[in-house]
Amino acid sequence: MKKIGGKIRQLRELKGYSQEYIANQMGISQRAYSKLETSETKLDWEKLTKISEILEIAPTDIASFDDNLIFNNCSQSGKFEQFINQIPEKLIEQYEKRIEYLEKEIDFLRNKR
Repeated sequence: MKKIGGKIRQLRELKGYSQEYIANQMGISQRAYSKLETSETKLDWEKLTKISEILEIAPTDIASFDDNLIFNNCSQSGKFEQFINQIPEKLIEQYEKRIEYLEKEIDFLRNKR
């Protein structure tokens, strides 16, 4: 099971935020924030709440985030397995926005040649 720091890192990256951005929003150094993501520093409720506000996702959704529910929903045979999608709508919306942004960035870079 993934530690909460790793979950925060994944969600931060999906939102397209840098560690420096989150650290600035929290009023701490980038290194101090990095230690939260790597679980070198204990994450208290106050810090988790602040991170959840910045990422626009509930603290409980951060704690229960499981990328396997999103990325590993098909078997090696390529056939989709039936599973129950319990992903919060807000998180799905954030994924879709991030995908749209990355697609636009790819198009821009392709046209730049």
